[in-house]
Amino acid sequence: MNDNIAVKIDHVSKFFRLPTEATSSLRTTLVNRLRGIKGYKEQHVLKDIDFVVEKGDFFGIVGRNGSGKSTLLKIISQIYTPEKGNVTVNGKLVSFIELGVGFNPELTGKENIFLNGAMLGFSHEEIAAMYDEIVDFAELEEFMNQKLKNYSSGMQVRLAFSVAIKARGDVLVLDEVLAVGDESFQRKCNDYFLERKASGKTTILVTHDMGAAKKYCNKAILIENGLIKVSGDVNDVANQYSLDNLQTEVTANSNLDIDVKDEWIDQLEVNFINQQKISPKDEIKFEVSYRVKKAIKTYVAFSLTDVDRNIWIYNDNSLDYLTEGQGHKKAVYTCKLDQVNNLKLKLQVSIRNERDEMVAFADEKVILINRNDIPETDKSALDSATGLIQRNGAWTFE
Repeated sequence: MNDNIAVKIDHVSKFFRLPTEATSSLRTTLVNRLRGIKGYKEQHVLKDIDFVVEKGDFFGIVGRNGSGKSTLLKIISQIYTPEKGNVTVNGKLVSFIELGVGFNPELTGKENIFLNGAMLGFSHEEIAAMYDEIVDFAELEEFMNQKLKNYSSGMQVRLAFSVAIKARGDVLVLDEVLAVGDESFQRKCNDYFLERKASGKTTILVTHDMGAAKKYCNKAILIENGLIKVSGDVNDVANQYSLDNLQTEVTANSNLDIDVKDEWIDQLEVNFINQQKISPKDEIKFEVSYRVKKAIKTYVAFSLTDVDRNIWIYNDNSLDYLTEGQGHKKAVYTCKLDQVNNLKLKLQVSIRNERDEMVAFADEKVILINRNDIPETDKSALDSATGLIQRNGAWTFE
């Protein structure tokens, strides 16, 4: 393996067998096998995952719950064995997947440090050399001779986390542990991660916090349904993750109850011409197409709504672009929101008749505007622009 590579995940696949029936009889099991009845189904959690983590990378792994992130970390940590593919680690790997795993409540804090260190693969002498640093970071020196069961939950978290991050390994693997402890301890953890990033120590981090991913990571992957959906630049990965979650949230919360006139309108589609992940200097551009089945007048109405604050950013609901007759209709709309900060928008599009009655409604779509992705030199130019919305309505009908 290339000396510059810390971890190599080579076309890894993993599935679990989930029982579909309960049987305690060997005879029943054998009969079912002869009949071709497996008694289980295969849940494919990871499907041909392939990437490398180079030495010095602060590498992020993101994805929704159930996407396969934690399974991947357990394979990297050699807790699980993949059905296909290989994982190669160059150096000693320290894995911190679940808080408190390997801790015994009947042992003292000091004894638990040595126990947990042994489980991480360190000798007694190696842990002894790290001991003072671990205790100092956890700020628990006066409690080290007390049994762990007498610790508060916050104290246990701090001790477990301190063992993991202060263990002197070549690669540190962390799963969802950035928000541990109280505010003061979180600040200390933040300083530690910034220091670790600056020092070029290899770290693999699973997180749902896209702010943390952008702050610490230089590379990332987005896993969806066991596959890598996006990889590479952390901003691209984080923005896609936020966009996917926003679309899921908007779809789940959509509760419109309208009388859709299927006999009047069908084939209603809304498609973005530009990307759904943009900066304020980019245009929002989309196309609406539909078919009118009866000789009625129709027009397109739409709104852009700030999802977080539930307020309209823009609403177009006029009869200026009323069309007549049957057949396919198409409209293209372009606008720009120059002076906004980060925004999560949902686009709602409906078709209305000349009496302003809603006769068709499209699935809601989302737009993610991220000001942080603009270079600082371009931000000042945006700040000096005038007008919140520049409407450049290029409407065409066919």
